[in-house]
Amino acid sequence: MDITYLGHSSFKLKGKSAILVTDPYGEEVGFKFPKKVEASIVTVSHDHKDHSAISLVEGTPYVVSGPGEYEISGVGVLGFPTYHDKEKGALKGKNTMYRIEMDGLVIVHLGDLGHTLSSSDVDALGSVDILCIAVGATALSLEEVQTCITEIDPSIVLPMHYNTPSHNQKIFGTLGQLAPFLKQMGKESIEPVGKLTMTKDKLPEEMQIVVLSS
Repeated sequence: MDITYLGHSSFKLKGKSAILVTDPYGEEVGFKFPKKVEASIVTVSHDHKDHSAISLVEGTPYVVSGPGEYEISGVGVLGFPTYHDKEKGALKGKNTMYRIEMDGLVIVHLGDLGHTLSSSDVDALGSVDILCIAVGATALSLEEVQTCITEIDPSIVLPMHYNTPSHNQKIFGTLGQLAPFLKQMGKESIEPVGKLTMTKDKLPEEMQIVVLSS
């Protein structure tokens, strides 16, 4: 499987039988969603415009936009109901985290998770190979982000949803940057890479943080 970062909370997962794109975003983010991104599956964690610009993805993708169990083109997708805040959605609404099985790998995309996970949430996710987690979200402190990672215990962590110079600072100025997260995790010297190519037998024995350039 090849994983590339499209920016914000959007990744492209290219497997043997399908291409899945997570959380495509609109231009209010401050930069445009890449052109000519085609997919057979799109997952949407919540309906905010910076996570749900489905029309920008080319092809005729099957759109998964909420909790449930799905099987599309040999890819298994489980959506679990969560919230975008610590008040059970009263402030920012609902969020769906996804467990994706593709090419023998389990990828979890937490979307804009706004609270720590319960033990039953963690148990439901099961064994996780690759975790996509928002590291600049204002709802969770860096300590809480680290706790989520520790509890889920993935082989690989892919940071997402953090502030960059290209972001619209009028909207996303309060979004945290990547560097404080890497410092929190004791991984300040990580160099970004353009793509992650992974198979089950190549997963690292110890957890690794991989920063993908967009």
